[in-house]
Amino acid sequence: MNKIKVKDKVVILAGKDKGKVGIVSKVLKDKKLNKNFVIVEGVNLFKKHSKAVPNKNKSGGIITIEKPIDYSNVALFCESLNKGSKVFFNFSDSGKKSRFFKLNKEVIT
Repeated sequence: MNKIKVKDKVVILAGKDKGKVGIVSKVLKDKKLNKNFVIVEGVNLFKKHSKAVPNKNKSGGIITIEKPIDYSNVALFCESLNKGSKVFFNFSDSGKKSRFFKLNKEVIT
């Protein structure tokens, strides 16, 4: 079970977009580097220049893409505290493994 999943609301902790809040669109795992990355909607945007390819009917131009962010540079956003918090796992009363916020022990839905 991962601490951060797709469709989670996260806050950026480091980099040029520090403090921005967004929704995770993809979680990537790099086996060679043994690292995890996340792609957050509307954050870490870069411009990419693409060349026209007439054979494939592809037009050229400048495309805006979202680059991956290291897993350690994002934290789950807690709505009640209005800031980012670490996540830990614990077993609920029914015996099911659940994710909790570290700051206020609230269950993540």
